[in-house]
Amino acid sequence: MDIRSVGIVGAGQMGNGIAHVFAMAGYEVLLTDISQAALDAALSLIDRNLERQVSRGKITAEDHAAARGRIRTTLTLAELGQCDLIIEAATERESVKAAIFEDLLPHLKPETILTSNTSSISITRLASRTDRPEKFMGFHFMNPVPVMQLVELIRGIATDEETYTTLHAVVQKLGKTAASAEDFPAFIVNRILMPMINEAVYTLYEGVGSVRSIDESLKLGANHPMGPLELADFIGLDTCLAIMNVLHDGLADTKYRPCPLLTKYVEAGWLGRKTGRGFYDYRGEVPVPTR
Repeated sequence: MDIRSVGIVGAGQMGNGIAHVFAMAGYEVLLTDISQAALDAALSLIDRNLERQVSRGKITAEDHAAARGRIRTTLTLAELGQCDLIIEAATERESVKAAIFEDLLPHLKPETILTSNTSSISITRLASRTDRPEKFMGFHFMNPVPVMQLVELIRGIATDEETYTTLHAVVQKLGKTAASAEDFPAFIVNRILMPMINEAVYTLYEGVGSVRSIDESLKLGANHPMGPLELADFIGLDTCLAIMNVLHDGLADTKYRPCPLLTKYVEAGWLGRKTGRGFYDYRGEVPVPTR
């Protein structure tokens, strides 16, 4: 199938980045959210990120203008129905995602491919709630989308070969690399990454190390670009907890039990960078550990 138009549901951290890369690759993009303020903020951030690429010589001013001209926004979910490909990038809650697909179904073209940017939820289960499980896939981008090169492609049990090959070609056109994952909880990246972050929180919880010593140890001892607690703050502690719960519930193994300290931070509303506090306090000029 020839994909030309892409509808993106959710203008947050992931949605605006996905819109950015698709527009740069020449696709017509229609971005929707329930909030006009979120759409306005997304467009402003996309503009700033494109301007940064111009200033670094990665793209031209003409590229910036052309990409920006390919992005439209709407508050009406049904308007996405005529797109060739739809990418759901809403919050990591299955009930929210299922409701979005249910609302979209009456407005879709027969050939439209549905995808979810979920980082952990069953693709087979989401697909079963639609009228086209054979045209449904997991399409998991990494954050920040314009920078990260990987896209996980996750087939549900009913996904057909044409849908997979179509999306694989889309990833190539975006200039990114596809990794195929089976439909098991958290797929590949988060199946490995989140337990590491959770173990770092346990290391803090048990007093083995401080926030700073844990992060410095992994950065200097394992050559990680960010420490695990710093990375958790960047991802969002609520997202980390949600993925750990999916792993724990889906695989029924105690090694995936979320650390009580991670749960406590989420209960406090200290979700990381997006709320100003997490394992670090970001409200001053320099991030300061909160423990």
